[in-house]
Amino acid sequence: MSASQLIRLRCTHKLKRDVGWRFPITLILLVLIIVFWAFSIYLEAVAILPQLVLLQRSGNVDNLTGQYVLFLGAYRGLYIINWIYRYFTEDHFTRWISCVSGLVQTALYADFFYYYYLSWKTNTKLKLPA
Repeated sequence: MSASQLIRLRCTHKLKRDVGWRFPITLILLVLIIVFWAFSIYLEAVAILPQLVLLQRSGNVDNLTGQYVLFLGAYRGLYIINWIYRYFTEDHFTRWISCVSGLVQTALYADFFYYYYLSWKTNTKLKLPA
């Protein structure tokens, strides 16, 4: 195809009438965005697992790492309080994916919270059972 043929074809194209491709592509992109958002929420819920397994295997936890994991869990716990508040105050609360994954993540932290509390109560170094 020569350049003159391309120019001739471009001049005959009616862009205002060519909207048939926009809806399917927009729909596909919207579905992909929702799928990727849900995947990122689920991934955030289990992303702490390697850190918790490493801490569990090593047994000893230094102060900075222990406090880091504690505050990550506290952050998620405060999110749960926020969701409870929003459920009772908003008309249409629809964040069930993040609520379920947040509860899963907080449940993963529960064991660490227990041993952190025991070490804080007895004023000893945090040691996780191996």
